[in-house]
Amino acid sequence: MRLLVTGGAGYIGSHAALALLEAGHTVVVVDSLERGCRASIATLGSLGGGRFHFEEMDVRETAKLTSVLRDHAIDAVLHFAALAYVGESVTEPLRYYDCNVGGGISLLRAMVDAKISRIIFSSSCATYGAPTAAQLPLREDAPQVPVNPYGDTKLVMEGLLRSACASGTPLAAAALRYFNVAGADAQCRIGEQHQPETHLIPITLEVALGRRSALTIFGDDYPTQDGTCIRDYVHVSDLVDAHLAALAALEIGQCKAWNVGLGCGHSVRDVVESCRRVSARRIDVQFAPRRAGDPAVLYADPSAIKRDLGWHAKFSSLDAITASAWKWMNRGSVPTA
Repeated sequence: MRLLVTGGAGYIGSHAALALLEAGHTVVVVDSLERGCRASIATLGSLGGGRFHFEEMDVRETAKLTSVLRDHAIDAVLHFAALAYVGESVTEPLRYYDCNVGGGISLLRAMVDAKISRIIFSSSCATYGAPTAAQLPLREDAPQVPVNPYGDTKLVMEGLLRSACASGTPLAAAALRYFNVAGADAQCRIGEQHQPETHLIPITLEVALGRRSALTIFGDDYPTQDGTCIRDYVHVSDLVDAHLAALAALEIGQCKAWNVGLGCGHSVRDVVESCRRVSARRIDVQFAPRRAGDPAVLYADPSAIKRDLGWHAKFSSLDAITASAWKWMNRGSVPTA
């Protein structure tokens, strides 16, 4: 197939593009490079040869995007392009709605104009907000009440996709609700390299490498066993496998949603201990007040995606995930964006 990957210079998008190339597909990446990594594009280009194409542009450029879809005869779209920092969304909500919702609307308009009917949407567990203990582990039918603008934008896009699929527009969509994503390509060709980095596992490993003096843990007074937030972690390669499985299952007129996680929760302190084990390094920590928009506990019930798509995580433990990230970060030549 000929597939468009929006945000394909980003962490998850670049891993998806790599997996699609390895599966024999032709991949067209659209990315503004505002936060994407140019080095990842270079790597994908070297691996993909004539089956890889890159268009540096914003998905909100509807007319240009429509031309890209038509010119490359795209069969389906994987939509990763979005701003994705929870804290930043709290202080800059208009920017997040403009990019995440405005960009999604632009993409759907371009797809309709170019007669493209299939899309996999990068959604988030942030749409669930702050669930009660009785709602855990989270199933897809749990209440979706986001507690930050980032989660709001993902929920709005899910609603838009459902409405578009039900409207008679020839469209098939799947929203994959990611839990916390970590790790790197097993061959260390690409990995996690946000600028700035805000994700827990790479920041913790940066302390192990001596790039930071200490890890700051935001909040040690949550209603959890050790006082720190609890999250579900999934390896980026397993997440990409879920996209490929969902793509094969799309049917016109349907809009599906699946959780993608391991189905168990790990606290921030658990992550620190895992990083200490896999790195065999000292990792100092310090504490700061809670951040706005951070729920205490989020972890998935992934039984639906296992049942419907036959998806199973290959990286089934926290140590396997952190070890993958450590291998990438410790290889000594991490490219910069």
